[in-house]
Amino acid sequence: MIVRIATEGQYELPDEDVDRLNELDNELVALVEAGDEERFQEVFQSLLELIRSDGTPVPDDVLEESDVILPPPDLTFEEAGEQFSGEGLIPD
Repeated sequence: MIVRIATEGQYELPDEDVDRLNELDNELVALVEAGDEERFQEVFQSLLELIRSDGTPVPDDVLEESDVILPPPDLTFEEAGEQFSGEGLIPD
């Protein structure tokens, strides 16, 4: 799976991490709905760290369509309400 972190770049994420990525996405949706900004920021950083640590950066000169596009790391909680709603970024 190719995941883009907006303003940062693309990463190729191993298949074994896709379920964990989906779990974190679902948790983020629930946290936005609950209005839990502090926990949202913690989980969002965990999501980004999963991508950065387990993913392999896609070189800038390689054109790959992203399967998932994550908001930038400096996403505000207010902006998160627009991104993490319904099925989240990764439909179930």
